Amino acid sequence: MSIQTTIANAAETLPPSLARIAHAVIDDPDAVTTSTISELAAACGTSVASVVRFCRAIGLTGYPALRVALATELGRESAQRRASSGFGSEISAGDTLRAATVKIAALESLAIEETVRRLDHTALETAIDAIDGADRILLFGVGASRLVADDLGHKLLRIGRTPLVLSDAHEASAAAALGATRSVAVGVSHSGTTAETVRFLLAARAAGTTTIALTGSPGSPLAQAADQTLVTHAREPRLRAGAMVSRIAQLAVVDCLFVGVARRRHAHTVHALERTAEAARALRGE
Repeated sequence: MSIQTTIANAAETLPPSLARIAHAVIDDPDAVTTSTISELAAACGTSVASVVRFCRAIGLTGYPALRVALATELGRESAQRRASSGFGSEISAGDTLRAATVKIAALESLAIEETVRRLDHTALETAIDAIDGADRILLFGVGASRLVADDLGHKLLRIGRTPLVLSDAHEASAAAALGATRSVAVGVSHSGTTAETVRFLLAARAAGTTTIALTGSPGSPLAQAADQTLVTHAREPRLRAGAMVSRIAQLAVVDCLFVGVARRRHAHTVHALERTAEAARALRGE
């Protein structure tokens, strides 16, 4: 489990004073391992009590646990970086194009690895069941998240599913509010706070539709509006390439959903063929 990714994902939903601490840790995790709690609080313009609250908000018992977790993770990544030339490294303004591309590849690989390793397979299985059995599939995301919804829609279309990928927020809320028997709505937002996507899932849930969230923040409003949450894990570099890296993690989950539904469709087809063959044998008196 990556403590840096956990902090990056939580930063979007923390109160301002705690968010400042999160960004300070993200920007310079090495410094935190050698700073006292008072020094970190002063650097962030906040209090020692706020640092303690921050540690508990990300699931740790206190500041010593944060320092140990960061030191352990940074040590492991330092060893991996020496072997892979850039594993988990930040992209800086001084990097050459070649160095930046190596780091991008490493960050994307890390996002996929962490997302798949920490994926809730029970939630994934339930989401696959819902999509496979749905008569009506609604997909919605805003901005770059719309690209992820489009990708899932395209893949489902290839295996006989007919999803509706919604492009307008008002249209999405209206479609979600209609409801339908055996319907499912999938909302995509890395931060989990995109207002239009949250409204979409809330309207769908109120209409009795099964709701699925694809997000990087398990405690976000979008996750709270979902029956099942599929969480992605992606670190946001200082040069704000995080939107790109998070999309890679989301697309990895889309592929997991696609493969799961495709397997179900194949099983249905095989079963139908077997039943047809049995009926044909019965008619021939075999």
